[in-house]
Amino acid sequence: MKAFYADHFVLPLPEGHRFPMGKYERLRDRVGQCCPGIRLEQAQAASDGELALAHTPTYVSAVADGLLSEAEQREIGFPWSPRMAERARRSVGATIQAARTALLEGEGVAANLAGGTHHAQADKGSGYCVFNDAAVAARLMQAEWHRRHRQLLRVVVIDLDVHQGNGTAAIFRDDETVFTLSIHGARNFPFRKQAGDLDVELPDRCDDGLYLGALDDALDRLWARHGAAPPGLVFYLAGADPHEGDRLGRLALTHQGLAERDRRVFGACRERGIPVAVSMAGGYGRNIDDSVAAHLATLEAAFDSWQRWRSQRGAAGSVLSDRIAIQ
Repeated sequence: MKAFYADHFVLPLPEGHRFPMGKYERLRDRVGQCCPGIRLEQAQAASDGELALAHTPTYVSAVADGLLSEAEQREIGFPWSPRMAERARRSVGATIQAARTALLEGEGVAANLAGGTHHAQADKGSGYCVFNDAAVAARLMQAEWHRRHRQLLRVVVIDLDVHQGNGTAAIFRDDETVFTLSIHGARNFPFRKQAGDLDVELPDRCDDGLYLGALDDALDRLWARHGAAPPGLVFYLAGADPHEGDRLGRLALTHQGLAERDRRVFGACRERGIPVAVSMAGGYGRNIDDSVAAHLATLEAAFDSWQRWRSQRGAAGSVLSDRIAIQ
């Protein structure tokens, strides 16, 4: 299975900054040590044209050229620097490459070791999110799929970060070809939510049982809504921040609960023949190793699903299935 990374672009953050920049290199090291079946590849940078599929050209230029105002930088949570802009491009590029691998190369599952930057809207960033990687990759995959097959590709975003994917919901608000599902803490950031296609709000200290019940219900509703036109690609934002030890999460899932969450998502998509591009999204553990462990477990579940996908479809892993949504 392929996984893409860009952790060598480390931002020069102030001392005491809450963003766990070191988490990504630590995760890549753990993958290299524990997951020999996962092939690590350096992410390429998304181009201006690719970014403009989901963002305004003015905003793309402001990030590229260092023209963000102080207020815009504060909302993002990062001071601008050339490395900040390059890291943001490569985070999007990693999700693009994961989606191409899963869908167009027929691998079924692929990963971005970062990504999940779901607070970024068309004309601004927010909450440690500069560009919206899933939104850009979704629109690019639709264009590439149509160019190859002259067919419409329907996309689903399953966002299980503890924070609502407000940027993704806003970008796809009037787009019937992309369905956004977000399961998140009701009392957590962003405090002004954007309505997605299916939003499930959870109370503080939500435990494994309540969470998994809500997930099962949401997935049932998702598949029911797509009975006549099933999706051809899923972007799965597998946040580690619902974990009970997360500084910013407010929920109370155990590692076992998060692992079961991942198994259910990957299993549901695999049973329906839907490729998955998974990103790590948030994770702000009081002990950062808790977040790394949760992300590693997600990648192990992804690898297991990738193996099952290939065994079910043969080595070629053809994704040209009757289940691909066309209309």
